[in-house]
Amino acid sequence: MGARHNELGQPIGWAIEDWKPRDVPAPEPMRGRSCRLEPADPARHLESLWSAVSADAEGRMWTYLPYGPFESIDAYRTWMLSTCTGADPLFFAILAPEGDRALGLASFLRIDARGGAIEVGALQFSPELQRSTLATEAMFLMMRRVFQELGYRRYEWKCDALNAASRRAAERLGFRFEGIFRQATVYKGRNRDTAWYSILDSEWPALDASFRRWLDPSNFHGDGRQRTPLSRSR
Repeated sequence: MGARHNELGQPIGWAIEDWKPRDVPAPEPMRGRSCRLEPADPARHLESLWSAVSADAEGRMWTYLPYGPFESIDAYRTWMLSTCTGADPLFFAILAPEGDRALGLASFLRIDARGGAIEVGALQFSPELQRSTLATEAMFLMMRRVFQELGYRRYEWKCDALNAASRRAAERLGFRFEGIFRQATVYKGRNRDTAWYSILDSEWPALDASFRRWLDPSNFHGDGRQRTPLSRSR
Protein backbone atom coordinates (compact mmCIF):
# COMPACT_ATOMS: atom_id res chain seq x y z
CA MET A 1 0.00 0.00 0.00
CA GLY A 2 1.35 3.44 -0.95
CA ALA A 3 1.90 6.31 1.45
CA ARG A 4 -1.17 8.24 2.58
CA HIS A 5 -1.33 11.95 1.75
CA ASN A 6 -3.21 14.88 3.21
CA GLU A 7 -5.38 17.28 1.22
CA LEU A 8 -2.31 19.37 0.30
CA GLY A 9 -0.67 16.35 -1.32
CA GLN A 10 1.92 15.99 1.44
CA PRO A 11 2.71 12.52 2.79
CA ILE A 12 1.34 12.05 6.28
CA GLY A 13 4.17 12.18 8.77
CA TRP A 14 6.54 13.95 6.36
CA ALA A 15 9.80 15.31 7.70
CA ILE A 16 10.13 19.00 8.51
CA GLU A 17 13.63 20.29 7.98
CA ASP A 18 15.23 22.74 10.39
CA TRP A 19 12.12 23.12 12.54
CA LYS A 20 12.68 24.98 15.79
CA PRO A 21 10.20 25.89 18.52
CA ARG A 22 8.73 29.34 18.00
CA ASP A 23 8.62 32.26 20.37
CA VAL A 24 5.48 32.74 22.40
CA PRO A 25 3.47 35.84 21.45
CA ALA A 26 4.61 38.94 23.28
CA PRO A 27 2.20 41.44 24.83
CA GLU A 28 2.95 44.02 22.15
CA PRO A 29 0.44 46.26 20.33
CA MET A 30 -0.81 45.67 16.79
CA ARG A 31 -2.03 48.48 14.57
CA GLY A 32 -4.09 48.51 11.39
CA ARG A 33 -6.01 51.10 9.39
CA SER A 34 -9.30 50.83 11.27
CA CYS A 35 -8.29 49.39 14.62
CA ARG A 36 -5.46 48.68 17.00
CA LEU A 37 -4.91 46.05 19.63
CA GLU A 38 -3.22 46.60 22.97
CA PRO A 39 -2.43 44.13 25.76
CA ALA A 40 -5.52 44.10 27.95
CA ASP A 41 -5.05 46.30 30.99
CA PRO A 42 -7.89 46.56 33.52
CA ALA A 43 -6.57 49.93 34.70
CA ARG A 44 -6.78 51.42 31.19
CA HIS A 45 -9.54 49.51 29.47
CA LEU A 46 -12.08 48.48 32.10
CA GLU A 47 -14.43 51.46 31.93
CA SER A 48 -14.68 51.68 28.14
CA LEU A 49 -15.02 47.90 27.84
CA TRP A 50 -17.78 47.85 30.43
CA SER A 51 -19.60 50.64 28.60
CA ALA A 52 -19.26 48.77 25.28
CA VAL A 53 -20.40 45.34 26.48
CA SER A 54 -23.21 46.84 28.57
CA ALA A 55 -24.83 47.96 25.32
CA ASP A 56 -25.82 44.31 24.90
CA ALA A 57 -28.83 44.69 27.17
CA GLU A 58 -30.09 41.14 26.55
CA GLY A 59 -26.69 39.56 27.22
CA ARG A 60 -26.61 37.62 23.95
CA MET A 61 -22.85 38.01 23.48
CA TRP A 62 -22.29 35.89 26.59
CA THR A 63 -24.44 32.92 25.54
CA TYR A 64 -21.55 30.75 24.36
CA LEU A 65 -18.87 32.03 26.72
CA PRO A 66 -18.17 30.19 30.00
CA TYR A 67 -18.50 33.46 31.95
CA GLY A 68 -20.76 36.48 31.94
CA PRO A 69 -22.95 38.39 31.79
CA PHE A 70 -21.65 40.41 34.72
CA GLU A 71 -23.96 42.18 37.10
CA SER A 72 -21.69 45.16 37.73
CA ILE A 73 -18.46 46.83 36.70
CA ASP A 74 -16.92 45.55 39.93
CA ALA A 75 -17.71 41.96 38.94
CA TYR A 76 -16.27 42.60 35.49
CA ARG A 77 -13.13 44.09 37.05
CA THR A 78 -12.69 41.00 39.23
CA TRP A 79 -13.00 38.77 36.15
CA MET A 80 -10.49 40.86 34.16
CA LEU A 81 -7.95 40.85 36.99
CA SER A 82 -8.18 37.08 37.38
CA THR A 83 -8.32 36.18 33.68
CA CYS A 84 -6.87 38.85 31.41
CA THR A 85 -3.45 39.58 32.89
CA GLY A 86 -1.54 36.35 32.20
CA ALA A 87 0.53 34.97 29.32
CA ASP A 88 -1.86 32.16 28.26
CA PRO A 89 -4.46 33.21 27.50
CA LEU A 90 -2.85 36.45 26.30
CA PHE A 91 -5.65 39.01 26.05
CA PHE A 92 -5.75 42.07 23.81
CA ALA A 93 -8.20 44.95 23.91
CA ILE A 94 -9.59 45.93 20.51
CA LEU A 95 -9.71 49.71 20.10
CA ALA A 96 -10.68 52.20 17.44
CA PRO A 97 -7.56 53.67 15.74
CA GLU A 98 -7.66 56.89 17.75
CA GLY A 99 -8.29 57.38 21.45
CA ASP A 100 -8.40 54.76 24.18
CA ARG A 101 -11.95 53.46 23.82
CA ALA A 102 -11.90 49.65 23.97
CA LEU A 103 -14.75 47.89 22.15
CA GLY A 104 -13.91 44.25 22.81
CA LEU A 105 -11.39 41.59 23.74
CA ALA A 106 -9.62 38.72 21.96
CA SER A 107 -6.89 36.35 23.07
CA PHE A 108 -4.20 33.92 22.03
CA LEU A 109 -4.56 30.74 24.05
CA ARG A 110 -3.44 27.11 24.27
CA ILE A 111 -0.11 28.31 22.96
CA ASP A 112 2.08 25.42 21.77
CA ALA A 113 5.37 27.07 20.79
CA ARG A 114 7.13 23.71 20.44
CA GLY A 115 4.64 22.37 17.92
CA GLY A 116 3.85 25.73 16.31
CA ALA A 117 0.12 25.77 17.07
CA ILE A 118 -1.99 28.46 18.69
CA GLU A 119 -5.68 29.23 19.15
CA VAL A 120 -7.62 32.48 18.92
CA GLY A 121 -10.56 32.69 21.26
CA ALA A 122 -12.31 34.13 24.31
CA LEU A 123 -13.75 36.74 21.94
CA GLN A 124 -15.86 39.50 23.46
CA PHE A 125 -17.27 41.57 20.61
CA SER A 126 -19.55 44.33 21.88
CA PRO A 127 -22.56 45.29 19.73
CA GLU A 128 -20.56 48.18 18.23
CA LEU A 129 -17.74 45.82 17.24
CA GLN A 130 -19.88 43.01 15.85
CA ARG A 131 -19.95 42.72 12.03
CA SER A 132 -17.58 45.68 11.67
CA THR A 133 -14.44 46.36 9.65
CA LEU A 134 -12.64 46.83 12.98
CA ALA A 135 -13.48 43.27 14.05
CA THR A 136 -12.31 41.77 10.76
CA GLU A 137 -9.07 43.72 10.77
CA ALA A 138 -8.41 42.76 14.39
CA MET A 139 -8.63 39.09 13.41
CA PHE A 140 -6.32 39.72 10.44
CA LEU A 141 -3.74 41.46 12.64
CA MET A 142 -3.71 38.53 15.05
CA MET A 143 -3.30 36.05 12.18
CA ARG A 144 -0.47 38.11 10.75
CA ARG A 145 1.37 38.04 14.07
CA VAL A 146 0.99 34.27 14.32
CA PHE A 147 2.08 33.35 10.80
CA GLN A 148 4.14 36.23 9.46
CA GLU A 149 5.90 37.48 12.59
CA LEU A 150 6.17 34.30 14.68
CA GLY A 151 6.18 31.56 12.05
CA TYR A 152 3.61 29.24 13.58
CA ARG A 153 2.30 26.28 11.56
CA ARG A 154 -1.31 26.13 12.72
CA TYR A 155 -3.95 28.60 13.88
CA GLU A 156 -7.11 27.27 15.53
CA TRP A 157 -10.68 28.47 16.08
CA LYS A 158 -13.00 26.46 18.34
CA CYS A 159 -16.58 27.16 19.34
CA ASP A 160 -19.75 25.56 20.58
CA ALA A 161 -21.15 23.55 17.66
CA LEU A 162 -24.50 25.32 18.26
CA ASN A 163 -22.93 28.75 17.82
CA ALA A 164 -23.93 29.38 14.22
CA ALA A 165 -22.65 32.97 14.21
CA SER A 166 -19.17 31.92 15.36
CA ARG A 167 -19.04 29.12 12.80
CA ARG A 168 -20.00 31.52 9.99
CA ALA A 169 -17.34 33.95 11.19
CA ALA A 170 -14.66 31.26 11.16
CA GLU A 171 -15.49 30.25 7.60
CA ARG A 172 -15.67 33.87 6.44
CA LEU A 173 -12.20 34.49 7.88
CA GLY A 174 -10.77 31.52 6.00
CA PHE A 175 -10.70 28.81 8.67
CA ARG A 176 -11.40 25.27 7.48
CA PHE A 177 -13.80 23.00 9.35
CA GLU A 178 -12.12 19.91 10.83
CA GLY A 179 -14.88 18.19 12.78
CA ILE A 180 -16.89 18.01 16.00
CA PHE A 181 -15.48 16.93 19.36
CA ARG A 182 -18.59 15.48 21.00
CA GLN A 183 -19.30 16.19 24.68
CA ALA A 184 -16.05 18.12 24.86
CA THR A 185 -16.93 20.02 28.03
CA VAL A 186 -19.69 21.32 30.29
CA TYR A 187 -20.31 25.01 30.91
CA LYS A 188 -23.16 27.00 32.40
CA GLY A 189 -24.81 23.69 33.24
CA ARG A 190 -25.03 22.40 29.66
CA ASN A 191 -23.11 20.16 27.31
CA ARG A 192 -20.81 21.59 24.67
CA ASP A 193 -19.94 19.77 21.47
CA THR A 194 -16.96 21.72 20.09
CA ALA A 195 -16.54 22.58 16.39
CA TRP A 196 -12.87 22.76 15.35
CA TYR A 197 -11.50 24.98 12.58
CA SER A 198 -7.95 25.77 11.49
CA ILE A 199 -5.68 27.68 9.12
CA LEU A 200 -2.28 26.27 8.15
CA ASP A 201 0.86 28.21 7.34
CA SER A 202 0.69 26.96 3.73
CA GLU A 203 -2.73 28.65 3.41
CA TRP A 204 -1.65 31.96 4.90
CA PRO A 205 -0.12 33.70 1.82
CA ALA A 206 -3.39 33.48 -0.14
CA LEU A 207 -5.44 34.57 2.89
CA ASP A 208 -3.06 37.46 3.56
CA ALA A 209 -3.55 38.71 0.00
CA SER A 210 -7.34 38.42 0.25
CA PHE A 211 -7.47 40.34 3.53
CA ARG A 212 -5.31 43.08 2.07
CA ARG A 213 -7.57 43.38 -0.97
CA TRP A 214 -10.66 43.50 1.22
CA LEU A 215 -9.20 46.05 3.66
CA ASP A 216 -7.99 48.40 0.93
CA PRO A 217 -9.89 51.72 1.14
CA SER A 218 -10.97 51.31 -2.50
CA ASN A 219 -13.13 48.36 -1.41
CA PHE A 220 -15.42 50.58 0.66
CA HIS A 221 -18.07 53.13 -0.22
CA GLY A 222 -17.96 56.54 1.43
CA ASP A 223 -20.43 55.37 4.08
CA GLY A 224 -18.23 52.40 4.99
CA ARG A 225 -20.18 49.70 3.14
CA GLN A 226 -18.01 47.06 1.48
CA ARG A 227 -17.99 46.72 -2.28
CA THR A 228 -16.73 43.12 -2.43
CA PRO A 229 -17.33 40.68 0.46
CA LEU A 230 -14.32 39.07 2.05
CA SER A 231 -15.39 35.61 0.89
CA ARG A 232 -15.39 36.77 -2.74
CA SER A 233 -11.98 38.44 -2.45
CA ARG A 234 -10.33 35.03 -2.05
